[in-house]
Amino acid sequence: MIDWIRKTAKETQITGSVCTGAFLLAEAGLLDGLKVTTHWENIPDLQKNYPRIQVREGIRWIEQGQLITAAGISVGIDMSLELLSKFAGVELAEHTARQIEYAWNRTTI
Repeated sequence: MIDWIRKTAKETQITGSVCTGAFLLAEAGLLDGLKVTTHWENIPDLQKNYPRIQVREGIRWIEQGQLITAAGISVGIDMSLELLSKFAGVELAEHTARQIEYAWNRTTI
């Protein structure tokens, strides 16, 4: 799986993770030198196991170039809606949030 992530990331516009998915991106070497986030409970382990990445706490999601990491599941929904707004427009993102009865929080911090 790690090899697939590494290979596929080279071909995508955006590669992202939600919650502990950051560990998979880190293991693939995609996060070296970048600021990233993950679920608050896993921040110490991510930093300890991958010292070449800059793990940030208290940030909902971090986008750096084509890589984006989100802190947790609900933040992942917000991040997904934000990406939808970038690729397909705010109107569709707002409609999608309304359709799933979700209060979209666009704040990244």
